[in-house]
Amino acid sequence: MSYYVYILASRKDGAIYVGVTNDLVRRVYEHRLKAVPGFTSKYNITRLVWFEVYDDPISAITREKELKKWKRAWKVHLIEKDNPGWSDLYDSICV
Repeated sequence: MSYYVYILASRKDGAIYVGVTNDLVRRVYEHRLKAVPGFTSKYNITRLVWFEVYDDPISAITREKELKKWKRAWKVHLIEKDNPGWSDLYDSICV
């Protein structure tokens, strides 16, 4: 089973959210539907802009906690390294 650390954004200069899941397609879909009340639904954070894949949950959770402590500028740099246009990657994972 794979585990994913991901970053969602409302827009390029908007709010961002870091999360972890074992089913990235389902979890991003839930964010898009605003199925769970909270930060992402309140601020309309639905665009998948970055993710990493891990083989075990401990590594994924450790990475998520690390990223949550990062300054915004560091997260922006991480996103823009692979996704300079902040494109929504959701369609690319729905295969």
